[in-house]
Amino acid sequence: MYAIGGSANPTILSEGNFYVAPNDPNAKQVTKREVKENWKSWKWRSSKDLFFNDAYFVPSGFGSCAPNYSPTQSFVAAPAYMVPAITLNAGPMYCTVGRAC
Repeated sequence: MYAIGGSANPTILSEGNFYVAPNDPNAKQVTKREVKENWKSWKWRSSKDLFFNDAYFVPSGFGSCAPNYSPTQSFVAAPAYMVPAITLNAGPMYCTVGRAC
């Protein structure tokens, strides 16, 4: 029903993700906040994401969502258009007993 959720004032930066909504018209939003009030001040941002089949991200809050990484932890996210190629072989392995996987 959603791809990103939060319930306790999280800061979220979605960067370089590839969202494909299902055909269900009630399941197009990729964000879900598990509170009734006061979420509009939470910092949620989408940057360089791709959205398909009417998927959408609901941003909120003000100010930066930039991660506080040290130089050794820092990385550049791959472009969202590369997600299908990067994840082409992702998923469970189908193995047979007695044979290499």
